[in-house]
Amino acid sequence: MTARPAWSLEIATALGFKASMVCPRPALFALFFAFVIGSPFGVDAQEVDDGMGDVKLPGISGYASPSQGASPLATSQGQITLTAQLTEQGADITRGLVWRVFKPEAGPDGKLPLVASAQGGTSQFDLDPGSYLVHAAYGRAGATKRITVGKEPKRESLVLDAGGLKLDAILTSGGRIPPDQLRFSIYEGEAASDGDRALIIPDVAPNTVVRLNAGVYHVVSTYGSVNAVIRSDIRVEAGKLTEASVEHHAAEVTLKLVREAGGEAMADTSWSILTESGDPVREAVGAFASMVLSEGEYTIIAKNRDRIYQRDYTVASGPNQDVEVVASEKNALDPNEGLD
Repeated sequence: MTARPAWSLEIATALGFKASMVCPRPALFALFFAFVIGSPFGVDAQEVDDGMGDVKLPGISGYASPSQGASPLATSQGQITLTAQLTEQGADITRGLVWRVFKPEAGPDGKLPLVASAQGGTSQFDLDPGSYLVHAAYGRAGATKRITVGKEPKRESLVLDAGGLKLDAILTSGGRIPPDQLRFSIYEGEAASDGDRALIIPDVAPNTVVRLNAGVYHVVSTYGSVNAVIRSDIRVEAGKLTEASVEHHAAEVTLKLVREAGGEAMADTSWSILTESGDPVREAVGAFASMVLSEGEYTIIAKNRDRIYQRDYTVASGPNQDVEVVASEKNALDPNEGLD
């Protein structure tokens, strides 16, 4: 195989300067082009991921649902108003929040009793005087704070230290990737002792804004369902929207077995795709077999009835490609050589 050329990466930052770096292009790996938007990140971004299901509560291992609805205001209760901001100097978040108020001591089941909850923006609660733990969830971002409620009205603020992340991908040729063939998974940036990373959110559609606490995240971009996978670490900044785009070195190929070049596809064909080293990549059945493959060298094996045919093929990143395997004696294999 010929040596792969180096490629240039240019990153624009929120400060307006650009830094260029030249890297070798490894197989199945590339860096994201990340752009930090200078305008404040808010809830007006389109296709925001609400993340209201399976919310993780930092520092709270479990909680028990309230046994009954909120009780009417009693004269001994105090009123607490809760607000949340993305950053220390940020404006109050007006929608998309999930508030949960807990008693700070675990119950007999080992869980924190849930006292009250609300959704939206700034919220008011009428609570008995005492100490509570308040958790605010904003998508996959969140913060927890201990508060004290007295008889006098009080206001508490939680700074989420959060921003947004929007992901997309293109082909190296500049072509667009069909959104229904592109998905992202977001993991924690730090790996555990066994090397695994905790999955935060799977199957994120392109151009979806995901709310996350500020920090570094490990992002996996998958084009198709075979081996076109890109991994990278991306930093999310508080109060800002980070847009990251990756270049996939892959192409969608459609395979067909023909009796002669340009001929009709033969039905009842089964397919096996092998890497250059002989590792199986994909199997399929049908006159036409379509799949997305990472760029590289492959061996295509087509079986039709009792005959087996083979062709070596190089997948080049870019537009969709039609690949014909001609059912000729030149391409035929002996089925007794161990290929089924």
